[in-house]
Amino acid sequence: MKIIYTDVLVIGGGLAGLRIGIGAKRRGHDVIILSLVPPKRSHSCAAQGGMQASLGNVIKGQGDNEDVHFEDTVRGSDWGADQQVVRMFVNSAPKAVRELAAWGVPWSRVRKGDREVIINGQKVTITERDEAHGLVAQRDFGGTKKWRTCYVSDGTGHAMLYTMSDQAIANGIPVHERTEAIALIHDGGRCYGAVVRDLVSGELIAYVAKASAITAGGAGRLYRVTTNAVISEGIGTAIALETGVVALGNMEAVQFHPTPVFPAGILLTEGARGDGGLLRDGDGHRFMPDYEPEKKELASRDVVSRRMEEHIAKGKSARSRFGDHLWLDITLLGEQHIKHNLREVFEICHYFLGIDPVKEWVPVRPAQHYTMGGVRTNHTGESPTLRGLFSAGEAACWDMHGFNRLGGNSVAETVVAGMIVGEFIADFCDRSENDVSIPTRLIHETLQREQAKLDVLIDGRGTENPALLMAEMQHVMTANVGIFRNGNRLDEAVGALQKLLLRSRNIGLRCKARGANPELVTAYRVQKMVKLALCVAFGALERSESRGAHFREDFPRRDDARWLKRTLATWKSEADSLPSLAYENLDVQKMELPPGWRGYGAKDYIDHPATAARLAEIDTLKKNLDGADRFTIQQKLMPYEELLPERFRGKNERIDEMMEGAR
Repeated sequence: MKIIYTDVLVIGGGLAGLRIGIGAKRRGHDVIILSLVPPKRSHSCAAQGGMQASLGNVIKGQGDNEDVHFEDTVRGSDWGADQQVVRMFVNSAPKAVRELAAWGVPWSRVRKGDREVIINGQKVTITERDEAHGLVAQRDFGGTKKWRTCYVSDGTGHAMLYTMSDQAIANGIPVHERTEAIALIHDGGRCYGAVVRDLVSGELIAYVAKASAITAGGAGRLYRVTTNAVISEGIGTAIALETGVVALGNMEAVQFHPTPVFPAGILLTEGARGDGGLLRDGDGHRFMPDYEPEKKELASRDVVSRRMEEHIAKGKSARSRFGDHLWLDITLLGEQHIKHNLREVFEICHYFLGIDPVKEWVPVRPAQHYTMGGVRTNHTGESPTLRGLFSAGEAACWDMHGFNRLGGNSVAETVVAGMIVGEFIADFCDRSENDVSIPTRLIHETLQREQAKLDVLIDGRGTENPALLMAEMQHVMTANVGIFRNGNRLDEAVGALQKLLLRSRNIGLRCKARGANPELVTAYRVQKMVKLALCVAFGALERSESRGAHFREDFPRRDDARWLKRTLATWKSEADSLPSLAYENLDVQKMELPPGWRGYGAKDYIDHPATAARLAEIDTLKKNLDGADRFTIQQKLMPYEELLPERFRGKNERIDEMMEGAR
């Protein structure tokens, strides 16, 4: 029995995991990071468009601050977000951008003087201020009032990930590559680490730690067509679910991105629309102003994706031999802009489609992109039900995205949550009561149990093919748990997935190798993924309303009276065929921004009975504080600053505020 001890075990080597590791290491704690692939190949690399932070540097970002970013994020979440967590995030995002700049991220920069941009399909000249020259530039993204998305051309994630990985190397943090956590070691109340499989040798190793963090990304591969990497299968989230005590939050909240290339599903960044790209139908008509006259192509992702599918359903699509699609037109941006600021878009179109986006429209159609749900944590990133288990990034339900996330807020969340949760993990490890005292018997029993599961797969006489089970699951999810949902299709999906779960317990392998064996990997992963799929489908079936990315055709209204709550899914027993669902109420009386209209999408929703009283209370408070600065007002409305680690509590500086202060 091989046991490796450390202070902090990080499961996942993307941006969130690396930043947690760096934070804990700098506080004097030993850290080990587990990664399926070399960290620089993590899915974080795929974030093209940028990272939101309210710097207010560009002229179109003038007047931006934490309050505006907060409101955009809460409205974007369709009031599903934890507003205190959102405040923690928007306060820390500018600090994260500047930290990354200091570490070497080559952010695109503001150039003073006139420049030509595309706004609402028209060429417009804007003039950047002399004082802003050389500061971090920002572009427009959907669902935001101000231009605040910081970027490195359209390779933002690539630049951030390489820089972060180099920092981890500089801090001497070991990364154990080609390793996979397949189970958590716990006693029902305390997490002690994980059982890890070496993907090359097949050896099972126990990693024992004071604190463990799941940062393994999302579960996009539950769907047939997704923008996610092939490693984004949600296994980190699944092993938390399989503890029986850890809850997953809002798993039914699944985002579909409007502009993956059709039919491959490869992402074209929202930056293409943020920079002025237009959506056109089969007749060449720009259709989004017909549905969303104010926000148009830059409404929130959930809204744009639905409008696109509605337009296709009306018979307005273009058609290829692969099926119906729409067009993304970036030709109006010009060759220089496309090849300089959207170079990855240009290369994707050239290499995967054989088209030139400088001259030709790009076929697009919505595809699965992001899972807002994940391991439910409190504001520190720790599970409320399993001490010592933390989570951050797409694997977590922290919960700053609610039922829909804004573009640029996810890659921002990885580093911001990594910063914050890394500090809380270090605090946890600093306390002597959290020193690890674990019976060897528990480690031995967990290893034996997981080895027995693998032995059944390898030596058993099952008849089911794991690859076919995976394909059937993805078909069920794509066909029935997509952008548009209804009770009949969701009920059908739940039934089909339950049958797949039962079949997954009867898998037979053709390859009996215990080491490097892709068929074995698919077999034990699909058993876990079907459980996640059931959390998504069953949660969607039970939530009889529409909220953010969760849209029910049979319940098209957002219903705050009944459903202003977070779904919590647990898997109580290995013998169960469905998750157990519970609900966590969102307290309107504690909200800084009570529920209302998002500013795009439908205005038809059912009010929470406490909303009117809270709005009146806020109005009275603001009148009583007439003349107070925005910080004082905000703290009176909803205190949050004391929730942050002390080192991140300071105010952010902006060029406008500095100039105003100088006057």
